Amino acid sequence: MFSKSCNYAIKASIFIAKYSLENEKVGFVDVAKEIDSPQAFTAKILQILVKAGIIDSVKGVNGGFYIPMRRIAATYLVQIVHAIDGDAVFSGCGLGLNQCDENHPCPVHDKFKSIRDELSAMLHTTNLEELALGIKSGTTFLKS
Repeated sequence: MFSKSCNYAIKASIFIAKYSLENEKVGFVDVAKEIDSPQAFTAKILQILVKAGIIDSVKGVNGGFYIPMRRIAATYLVQIVHAIDGDAVFSGCGLGLNQCDENHPCPVHDKFKSIRDELSAMLHTTNLEELALGIKSGTTFLKS
């Protein structure tokens, strides 16, 4: 459903949020290791997330990536998806056709529309705080 970049961005954001809840910053090497992503690819994703205002970074010895405490609960998955994949997941055809709408539907249009609507609702109501708390408590995991 999401691109590989978007999957990594969501995992990275959750991991950074977990550390941010403890007022700690995390380096991109640690992020890459935790989300099983190549370091160069992770660096690019983190740059996009910084530019989008989802995460912040500080350079230097005590630097790293973090999310200000006030923004952790106010950052929803939809913001990450939009920053990385745009809005195609909310409007694109389930079969990838260039033209697919109510007037010219693909074979899965109606079924995919309801799935897309449920996904949109989940992304708009799920914030980084609740996901990071799941990781912190050990009830959910970023790695298998």
